Amino acid sequence: MICMIVGIVCMGITYFTDDALHSRFWSNFLHNSVFFTGIAFLAIFFLCANVIAFSGWYTVFKRVWEAYAQFLIVGIGLMAVVLIGLWSHSHHLYHWADAAAVEEDAILQHKSALLNPVIYLVTLLIVGIWYFMARKIRSISLEEEDVDKFDFKVHKRKLRIWAAAFLPIGGFTSPIVIWLWIMSIDAHWYSTLFAWYCTISWFVTMLCCTILALLYLKGKGYFAEVTHDHFHDLGKYVFGFSIFWTYLWFSQYMLIWYGNVGEETIYYKQRLTEYPVLFYANLVINFLLPFFVLMRNDTKRKEGTLTLITIVLIIGHWLDYFLMLKPGILHTAHEVLGVSHEAAAHAADHAHEAGAHAEHAAHAVAGFSLPGFLEIGTFIGFAALFAYCFLVQLQKAPLVAYRDPYIEESLHHHVV
Repeated sequence: MICMIVGIVCMGITYFTDDALHSRFWSNFLHNSVFFTGIAFLAIFFLCANVIAFSGWYTVFKRVWEAYAQFLIVGIGLMAVVLIGLWSHSHHLYHWADAAAVEEDAILQHKSALLNPVIYLVTLLIVGIWYFMARKIRSISLEEEDVDKFDFKVHKRKLRIWAAAFLPIGGFTSPIVIWLWIMSIDAHWYSTLFAWYCTISWFVTMLCCTILALLYLKGKGYFAEVTHDHFHDLGKYVFGFSIFWTYLWFSQYMLIWYGNVGEETIYYKQRLTEYPVLFYANLVINFLLPFFVLMRNDTKRKEGTLTLITIVLIIGHWLDYFLMLKPGILHTAHEVLGVSHEAAAHAADHAHEAGAHAEHAAHAVAGFSLPGFLEIGTFIGFAALFAYCFLVQLQKAPLVAYRDPYIEESLHHHVV
């Protein structure tokens, strides 16, 4: 509760000390809303993947993923605030939402069939479908606790049907959500790999949150059934998908560099030249650190090492989303104020020589070039909200599903 209050205070300070467009406030709100909603989505997605794979190793802590997924309803509420702001023109996060800008821009006109508030509303309906299916899957899972209603064959068949249905629905609709919520921030830019890239960043974060939650709860005396072998497998997933994230990071960069198309290369040129610290820190934190730390088998079994690397990776992928969103939002704010991006950057360095535009540029960069205390405080608040919703959901059912048919496989899970 204290951390949530810290987040609210930081958001309040950001709003009332921000520029006329409240760019910093809205960008922080969007950044954290997208980040934590994606973690909830990947929790139910990975749970379904394990269900249809007849996997059993995760059964002792499957309630953790079921509880994570229930945050989707909160994510809908958070993104509904962004949508209302879009319709009421309370923010300028998306350049395509400015009717005057669309009239003067042939590329935005060409993309207007997709980039518009109606399709943005559709993305919320998509997340609503995710939540409905996640809630249904959880309710089927909890039927195990009812001795009178539980039937092994009927239960598992029903669970697999819903899991098999969710995977293609989630897999094919999540790119639309990512395109509208994140990629359309840079409305002229596009990438065929971007949805994969965002999804894997969410996935690694979700795995890190799972490890942290289990370590914390074990420290409180819960989940005694979770062993070093379970942490070993979770650590292997973090290690493997950190490498896959790097593969996508490099492939997207390499293909855009090789194609040398102006609409594509500007995305990386802007981040390389204006955000070099974040650009290279992104690779170091999210690839080099987990690669060298988790390469050894024993580090995946050491609680201290796992705690440290997962915290670092959660922050690292939060910075990854920061770099995805902030430059484009700052550029849009400058466009709305009638200031070119280059002129604004120059004005930020010489604020004492310029007028109102320079003051806006200098102030905006304070929350955009690198995260400040207000960004960190907002992140802490959202993280606390996510943790609170997770723990509330977790206490609604037994922590360990002892009546799950695969529980014995999970209890005796052993990694050679």
